Amino acid sequence: MANDTPDAADQTLHEAFAQVTRLLAEAGHPHAPRWLDVPARTCQEAAEALGLQTGQIAKSVIFRRKADDAAVLVVASGDKRVDEKKVAALVGAIGRADAGFVKAKTGYSIGGVAPVGHATPPVTLIDRELFRFDEVWAAAGHPNGVFCIAPAALEKLTGAPVADVTQ
Repeated sequence: MANDTPDAADQTLHEAFAQVTRLLAEAGHPHAPRWLDVPARTCQEAAEALGLQTGQIAKSVIFRRKADDAAVLVVASGDKRVDEKKVAALVGAIGRADAGFVKAKTGYSIGGVAPVGHATPPVTLIDRELFRFDEVWAAAGHPNGVFCIAPAALEKLTGAPVADVTQ
C-alpha cells in the first residue's frame, strides 16, 4: 500500500526523500515519488509493497573503486545479481562498500539509495536487464520512498551508460 507523502515524524528523516522529490520535479519527471506504508529495504519488499515483479525494482548497488576511492553505482534489475567482474572490467578494480562509505559518498543510507542526487557524483552504470520492462521503480532517498521511471528516462536522467553488468 502506498500514499503520496510521508507521515509527519522527524523531518530530518525525510530530508533525502524531499531532495529526490525536488530533483525529479526540476528534471521534469512526470511521476512524483511515492511514500510506502512499509519500508522496502530489499527488492523483494519493494516488489511486494508495489505489487510488481522483483525485476521491476531498480536496485542501487554501491561499490568502492580501489584506484581512487570513488563510489561506483550500479542500477540493476532486482531479480539479477551484479557481476563484480563485469563491473570491474568497465570501471577498474572495485571492492565492497560498507554503510559508512555509502552514506558519506551518496548522502543516502543503504536501503534508500536513489540513482540521482548523490553527495558526490558516482561512476554510474545501468543494467541493460532493466530494459525488459516499460517502467521500473527505484529508491527515492529513504527505505519508504520509491519512484517510477522508464529505463530510457533513467538513462537520460543519470547520464549513465547501459551495460551488461549482471550474471
